[in-house]
Amino acid sequence: MSNIKYKIHKGDEVIVLTGKDKGKSGQITEMMISKGRALVQGVNMVKRHTKQTQTSEGGIIAKEASIHVSNLALKDPKSGKATKAGYKMNKDGTKTRISRSSGEAI
Repeated sequence: MSNIKYKIHKGDEVIVLTGKDKGKSGQITEMMISKGRALVQGVNMVKRHTKQTQTSEGGIIAKEASIHVSNLALKDPKSGKATKAGYKMNKDGTKTRISRSSGEAI
């Protein structure tokens, strides 16, 4: 399962399609490719009870939990809605990702 390639990457602006945070958007901070999951900033917040350590204070800490990649869609830079990613070959031979709905570069 580690050789699967996703069309969303770290740093992309995405929209959550299903679940308790449906409609929320955020930036991907970490991709877990082997698990097929991603961490999205400010989305799917959970509370964890942590013990105090020398470096951090204990208590109830809110942090992001991972979301499955199938529940995420790229955010269109033009309209702000969910879109699919496509690829376009440039004249110099490089490949760029584009939004399927608007044709804008992502």
